[in-house]
Amino acid sequence: MKWNLFLLLTLTFFSLMIVSSLKAQQVFLYAVPPEDQFGDVTLNKHATSDIGPVVFQHWLHRAKFTCRACHVDLGFAMQGNGTGVDAKSNRDGYHCGACHDGKRQVGGVVLFKACVPGRVANTNDECSRCHSSSRTKHKYSYKEFTSRFPKSKYGVDWMAAEKSEVVKPVDVVEGISIQKQRMKNRPDMAFRPYMEHFSGIRFSHELHSKWNGCELCHPEIFPTEKNNPAAGITMYQIAQGRFCGACHLKVAFPVNGCNKCHTRGPDWIDGPRWLM
Repeated sequence: MKWNLFLLLTLTFFSLMIVSSLKAQQVFLYAVPPEDQFGDVTLNKHATSDIGPVVFQHWLHRAKFTCRACHVDLGFAMQGNGTGVDAKSNRDGYHCGACHDGKRQVGGVVLFKACVPGRVANTNDECSRCHSSSRTKHKYSYKEFTSRFPKSKYGVDWMAAEKSEVVKPVDVVEGISIQKQRMKNRPDMAFRPYMEHFSGIRFSHELHSKWNGCELCHPEIFPTEKNNPAAGITMYQIAQGRFCGACHLKVAFPVNGCNKCHTRGPDWIDGPRWLM
């Protein structure tokens, strides 16, 4: 009886140690939103009872532009409400207003003008295209818009969509972007795993630079000095939104999909839409 109790306590102890180790490295108390909402950003800094928040649909915009075009050339911060965008800056031709000026065309379609003076938010159909209200009805449906896009379990497979040219994201905002020659890609980088159950990661500069360029990641997210902190990157840091987590918790495919980066990893990790 005592031996069975000792064995049970021992197994319980080691089980807790294993779970603790997994959580220390993986920290995946992270629910993945529905695919039609994955990447959406709510801008509510200026929201009032009369003016609802703006829900920015990443899936719609990233089908038209690269990440670099908006986050570098137009100056959008990587964090929601970190840019300082408001109605005046839009009317002055900055931020959303850089494209939504009522003149610029994307794919032969003239973009509506944002924040026209005299309009009353939540009572005007044009305002409701951005500001949420009971009247909000978006022009584009995620299901219909992405119906012919290649999909993964987490929604659109944007790399596959770009490679097959189902989407052809524009990397230059005419009249704003500075034309320059792309830097030569650095070689792939290898990262060793911290857990024996996983294979290493080979990071592709080429795949990331197609959408991000160099400026989006360096030096703010990934320092470029020798022996920088990214050399010891862990899943714990990523789950906190650092390094890869700056994008792969919000817009790019989520870190729940271990096999997207690790060629070998426990199948149970990549299965559910959220992890314990």
